[in-house]
Amino acid sequence: MPVIRLFKILPRGHRIAIGTLSAAMGLLLLAPTESALASRDQAAASTSQRLDLALEVKDKPVTEDAAAARELVVQVKPGDTLSSIFARQGLPSTLLHDISRLGGEADALKRIHPGDRLTLALDHQGGLRALSYPLDAARTLEIRHRQDGLESRIHSAELENRHRFAQAEVSSNFWSAGVGAGLNPGQILGLAAMFAWDLDFALDIRAGDRFSVLYEESYKDGIRVATGNILAAEFINQGKVYRAVRHEDGNYYSPEGRAMRKSFLRAPVNFSHISSNFNPRRLHPVTGQVKAHRGIDYAARTGTPVVAAGGGVVVESGYSQFNGNYVVIRHDGTYLTKYLHLHQRMVKKGEKVKQEQQIGTVGATGRVTGPHLHYEFLVNGVHQDPKTVKLPQAAILSREELARFRPKAERLLAQLDRISEVMLASN
Repeated sequence: MPVIRLFKILPRGHRIAIGTLSAAMGLLLLAPTESALASRDQAAASTSQRLDLALEVKDKPVTEDAAAARELVVQVKPGDTLSSIFARQGLPSTLLHDISRLGGEADALKRIHPGDRLTLALDHQGGLRALSYPLDAARTLEIRHRQDGLESRIHSAELENRHRFAQAEVSSNFWSAGVGAGLNPGQILGLAAMFAWDLDFALDIRAGDRFSVLYEESYKDGIRVATGNILAAEFINQGKVYRAVRHEDGNYYSPEGRAMRKSFLRAPVNFSHISSNFNPRRLHPVTGQVKAHRGIDYAARTGTPVVAAGGGVVVESGYSQFNGNYVVIRHDGTYLTKYLHLHQRMVKKGEKVKQEQQIGTVGATGRVTGPHLHYEFLVNGVHQDPKTVKLPQAAILSREELARFRPKAERLLAQLDRISEVMLASN
């Protein structure tokens, strides 16, 4: 007989008792066990604890050490000093005094230049916590507040040096060729300076001349941060080959070990157009008469620096109707150089001068048609063409230095030749 029909024929009292018992058993089955209750209580306690901790952190004052300082990058403007920068940021002058007392590398802050960047880490009250200043691509000066005062230190980064190559043929002028080869202004001037004792870059350069350069670049974390030294270079001028390699002393030498620096520069001005070459039968530009022109005229803007072609003693520094402001330097018993039509004389009679020292500026004083430098070169009292006069031999490295120099020079020049050949073939 089905259970439902059996339940219906039971007496009413029995049915009530059975229903009550069933309901009680159902409640027991639905009720959580003791372990479940414990687990639920533990979870609730954990949630409550997290909330309490969050409230505790929120309400607790943030300590100075945990505070993230506000970083301010300041670019140095023309005329700026550390004092003026601190004043703009509301930093006290006592701080400047404390920094000045650090000495050592911190003195670099006394020589900041326009374009430099200072990073200031400030606390929430605007006080200085730290200052950083890049000294170069690899080193950064840091000044930081400690419990006992200021502390300075240098952070050095590992740089990767890579060799780079540039090559060009002169079509219009040397400067444009250098720019076209990807060289920056400093590298172009540096290349000219290497060969300045052999070549007059204002006079000797011709269309068809070629040069190739092997130089360094520095990388930090894969990013180029600096252009390094020229390691080796070749300049072919009117078919004649000049080569130079950098030695560990920082100077440049020929492959044979002779110094590129010689007793005389070929030109006392840089990258200036020459209006008149050496010509003993030249017509004077003012009088129209045939007059010996025993020198070279470098046409340049007024104020262009003029340097001593070699070291010596100033034997004359004065003014005359025809020569204008002029300077004469005796280098030894054999050689004498003259510099005429100067706008300004910067040396006096009897003064000793060094090679490449500025002695004046280009001008238009005396009998002239425009601003230029007239330059003369005398050997034993006889005028010589400054372009072609034979100059004293340069010093050569000692036997010990030469033994260190030659292997490196051969390796760098071989690398220069190899890349140059590949570039020429590809072009």
